[in-house]
Amino acid sequence: MRVALFVTCVNDAVFPATGIAVVKLLERLGVTVDFPAAQTCCGQPQYNTGYRRDAEPLVRRTAAAFADHEYVVTPSGSCAAMIRDNYPRIGRLRAREGRGRDLVRAADSLVPRTYELTEFLVDVLGVTDVGAYFPHTVTYHPSCHGVRMLGLGERPRKLLEAVKGLELRELPGAEECCGFGGTFAVKNSDVSAAMGEDKIRSAVSTGADFLCGADNSCLMHLGGMLRRQDAPVRALHLAEILASTEEEPLL
Repeated sequence: MRVALFVTCVNDAVFPATGIAVVKLLERLGVTVDFPAAQTCCGQPQYNTGYRRDAEPLVRRTAAAFADHEYVVTPSGSCAAMIRDNYPRIGRLRAREGRGRDLVRAADSLVPRTYELTEFLVDVLGVTDVGAYFPHTVTYHPSCHGVRMLGLGERPRKLLEAVKGLELRELPGAEECCGFGGTFAVKNSDVSAAMGEDKIRSAVSTGADFLCGADNSCLMHLGGMLRRQDAPVRALHLAEILASTEEEPLL
């Protein structure tokens, strides 16, 4: 099986280890991973800030970049949700305005082939035990896009529960928003920070070594707050845990 990795802007620029981990993980499971060099931003920052038309060229470019792949896999729930939920909406609105149906066709082609990483592992590959080894205590934060837009449900937890040596601890108020929300954190910084404080307080209360998530935008927000407070918890993407093995441990 051959897939295309949609690494996303945040991972490419700030968290390259996550993209590397995805490749290691998928290749260990027998998947060939391509990285289309034409990929750029999915357009989420523009769209969420109200610049829908400025996001349109990125819809077209993203669809073209992944046109030749049966599966597109991304370690980001928010970017997967942008493609699956908002690309069709952008296309329909453009068509209603009489500016053509090209983005409708682009969305129709790309949406059914796009998977968030845990969806791909569980639903397409049919695995929950990926042969990972991570002998640490972990608590899991389910990001809003994964919970509310993608409906990831128990997929991430099942993958974590199957990791050898890992002790998964319940996060109080797990499904409450962490406060990041992309541009929300800029426009409403005080509210964002207060929500983040609640989340990291809950994470620290578990006594876990790591706060795990499937979206580095949320983990960037929470990890920064944890570091500033010198808290005894480290933020870490799920993919990096799943890529860790006894032969090649992450830590």
